[in-house]
Amino acid sequence: MPFTGSIPALVTPFHEGQVDLAAIAGLVEWHIAEGSDALAVCATTGESPTLSLAERRDILVTAVKVARGRLPIIAGANSNSTRDAIALVAQAREAGVDGVLHATGFYNKPTQAQLIGHFAALDQACELPVLLYNIPSRTGIELSVDTVATLSALPSVVGIKDTTGQLSRLSLERQRITKPFAFLSGDDSSALGYIAHGGQGSISVTANLVPRRYAQFIHAATRGDFATARTLHDALCSLHAALFVEPSPGGIKYAMSRLGLCRNELRLPMTPVTEAACEVIDTAMQRLGLM
Repeated sequence: MPFTGSIPALVTPFHEGQVDLAAIAGLVEWHIAEGSDALAVCATTGESPTLSLAERRDILVTAVKVARGRLPIIAGANSNSTRDAIALVAQAREAGVDGVLHATGFYNKPTQAQLIGHFAALDQACELPVLLYNIPSRTGIELSVDTVATLSALPSVVGIKDTTGQLSRLSLERQRITKPFAFLSGDDSSALGYIAHGGQGSISVTANLVPRRYAQFIHAATRGDFATARTLHDALCSLHAALFVEPSPGGIKYAMSRLGLCRNELRLPMTPVTEAACEVIDTAMQRLGLM
């Protein structure tokens, strides 16, 4: 199962409104050197709704070319249109990625039966492993435990990113899913508890800023060394909270800009975080000795 461990949800750096491919290449190399296990590209933290198809292609091709198989590249392929989602998966496959991450449709408010039909159509057209993405805070629709269990029978579905924060779901899902399946936390603050319930890793916002520390935390937790994992988690807790004082990815881009990792530039409707949020983030970074 290649999609386990510490997986940063990569930001998309911009420079004067344009995608900064050189910065993306540098971040991929840095994450490999820092011990990240995979990268999720063009997903929520990567501001995917604001990227054109051409920009997505260039980002994915760049990430795959730089990675050179040294770690898996997972492409966000979210859409509330099944037809468009299939097209995004096809583009990701052509770029050479290792898998795709796909959320439930937003705005449409499909039923659980309709969600199963959506993912079944994706499975029929897909030649890549699919990670389900359960993030009702953004989509307005939650994948139920029953639906996750049903979708796990699809050949292409190999795991889930769970951003619900409902830790008991994992135990229920594990009892229903018998094939090898990647259970990944999508919530940094509850990742420790998620792994304690049987998770195998995390797709993380915070790992953009401190990939080595975050990987150490995830690796300690997944090998069952929860004393070490708790210590590392406690040190990162205030940073997790600070990065979400205002809607992501504003916080993580500001924090990364403070370390020279990317510019503090976002695309509308997202804008840089306010001065008050900057102060909270600065304080959290100072506690970790990052500034």
